[in-house]
Amino acid sequence: MRIIRIAALAIAAFAVSVSAHANDAAEATAMVKRAVAFIKENGRDKALAEFNNPAGSFKKGDLYIFVTNVKGTMLANGANAKLIGKELIDLKDSDGKFFVKEYIEVANTKGAGWSDYKWVNPTTKAIEAKSTYVEKVDDLVVGCGIYKK
Repeated sequence: MRIIRIAALAIAAFAVSVSAHANDAAEATAMVKRAVAFIKENGRDKALAEFNNPAGSFKKGDLYIFVTNVKGTMLANGANAKLIGKELIDLKDSDGKFFVKEYIEVANTKGAGWSDYKWVNPTTKAIEAKSTYVEKVDDLVVGCGIYKK
């Protein structure tokens, strides 16, 4: 009987984890779509300024908008202003994956989609598995990632 209860608790914990991940993914996707609409309504310069504002409307917990151009230059990052202006096309994650190239390729070929890699979580300061949703707008790639907990 105890084994059944433990198994049921494990299944319930897994279901909660999957549900939380799905909610985070939906929030990240919604934030990118809102950012894309903001660019279209307010123009590139005003949008980039808002995305770079760490206290702005495009940062919520460990969710934040970032923007690169299609060549991999970081133009906005709501979590790490030190990356702005940096050429990141050849940046690798801790596993050696060229993740900037990958998410730009997703944006260029599909218009929108997901890319997986490892990155420093600004909340925990630890390297964690991350999935990022990106959309292409003109020559910009707008993204928001979730950390897989």
